[in-house]
Amino acid sequence: MGGSEGFSDPILTRIAEEDKVKWYKKRNLRIMYIYLFLCCMGVEMTSGFDSTLIGTLQFSGAWNKYFSSGHLDAKGKPSLKPAMLGFVASCYQLGSIIGVPIAPWLNQRLGRRWTVMIGSLIMCVGAIIQGCSQNLGMYIFARMVLGFGIVFAIIAGSALIGELGHPNDRPTLTSLFNSSYFIGQITASAIVIRTSDIKSDSSWRIPSFLQICPSLLQIGFVFLLPESPRWLISRDRDEEAYAILVKYHAEGDTNSVLAKAEMAQIRSTIKLELENSRRSWMDMVATSGMRRRVLISCFLGLFTQMSGNTLLSYYQNILYEMMGHTSNYAKTRINIANACWGLITASIAALIVAKFRRRTMFMTSSASMLVVFIAMTVAFQQLHKATVDGVKNNAAAVAALVFYFAYQPTYNLGNNALTYTYLIELFPYAQRSRGIGIEQFFGKGGGFFSQNVNPIAMDAINWKFFAIYCGWIAFEFFFIFFMYPETSGRTLEELAFLFEDKELANQAVVAVEKQIHADDVGQTKVVPMHVEDNADKKV
Repeated sequence: MGGSEGFSDPILTRIAEEDKVKWYKKRNLRIMYIYLFLCCMGVEMTSGFDSTLIGTLQFSGAWNKYFSSGHLDAKGKPSLKPAMLGFVASCYQLGSIIGVPIAPWLNQRLGRRWTVMIGSLIMCVGAIIQGCSQNLGMYIFARMVLGFGIVFAIIAGSALIGELGHPNDRPTLTSLFNSSYFIGQITASAIVIRTSDIKSDSSWRIPSFLQICPSLLQIGFVFLLPESPRWLISRDRDEEAYAILVKYHAEGDTNSVLAKAEMAQIRSTIKLELENSRRSWMDMVATSGMRRRVLISCFLGLFTQMSGNTLLSYYQNILYEMMGHTSNYAKTRINIANACWGLITASIAALIVAKFRRRTMFMTSSASMLVVFIAMTVAFQQLHKATVDGVKNNAAAVAALVFYFAYQPTYNLGNNALTYTYLIELFPYAQRSRGIGIEQFFGKGGGFFSQNVNPIAMDAINWKFFAIYCGWIAFEFFFIFFMYPETSGRTLEELAFLFEDKELANQAVVAVEKQIHADDVGQTKVVPMHVEDNADKKV
């Protein structure tokens, strides 16, 4: 469970903790965080917008009629067949799966900002095609283009947030990355309130076109952000990297001990990483430590998409109908209330994440999800029984709705608040993009599978499908308990050799101590050292 053999003295963490000035009192850092929110954190707005859009468009009679190909549901209304509905919802994930092998390479080749820009441009194209769709095939293709673009922006955006943030703020920033999902969800829910009752095709074309908005934010603000100092150092651009650290982490103070210590630690750690890696996908299975990281990232991806959340967010129309809420008025209002509740709970979880250990948060999340899903299973079983008996069970309907809302904080506590925080801490710089890519591959793959299966399974076995999720969430708890290492309270470089030889971690500490000692004797100039320097030169 541990994996603490690669921990070294957290000297930089202690230096950072001595800085008691809050971020909002630092002008340069405050401006950068505003741009980070508008750009990188906005990436997940697209995902939230999409998940709610495809769920709420099912409320629209015009959308169902346009794409149903004559199929009618049990009530005689136009609708997509369950299997086709599942594929339409999941093709967004399929596009992301296709993009995963390319995105990490591009992220390392062109840098974080250009990768966000390219992903955003692709998503703009997808949103335009989606709004102009003339048939179901064109609509599916558009959603695949959107999914293809989002994975570039997610991998680069999440890395950029973690690598630009001040050491004291990084866990909160990376946790807020996923919280922005609910801003997109609220926006889509609010739009559909106004469009769902429109009788023409505008009821679904307008929100489909508006999916372009988060990407336009990213395009407009991404180059107002600095590039990742770690990426610059890996490209032998040390002076630029140091200037960024001084400006944003030390508010322009060139004599800052923190900025000098960060520079020394990042340079030495990246140098050691690159010396001990082949800079290819084979690095991901080269050592037992990397294989464990990969295994954790695979299941972390699956847990983010297969913990019941896709059922509740993509197929809420089915669930609302089972609860007895059949009018568009009721469905749209419940939907936006749930989205607002999600934003509140996700933001609170993100703000408190730094105060607790990662394993504690993950296990609390999975245990509470299990309790909620068991209660939800019982409620929907009683609703099904009442339907079969031809009676109403108002108590079960209320219980189902209560636990539907109760699920949000349990999920947000772990899989929402900690996913990217944990991934960025888990993988060293040289493998970080590929590590996030692997999580995205399994996350999108799990989403593709569950979104295809959900409507078919609900149609076939009804409430029993909830019981299957209960078993999976129980497995999630035990996997976290036995496999997840603790990563809280350290900088990214102090975690770089988490599963490896402690001697490598100690070498990075020596570099920081030398820099601090140099400051003590009056040496204030940072001397650039390229990652290609001779390996026998002592760090």
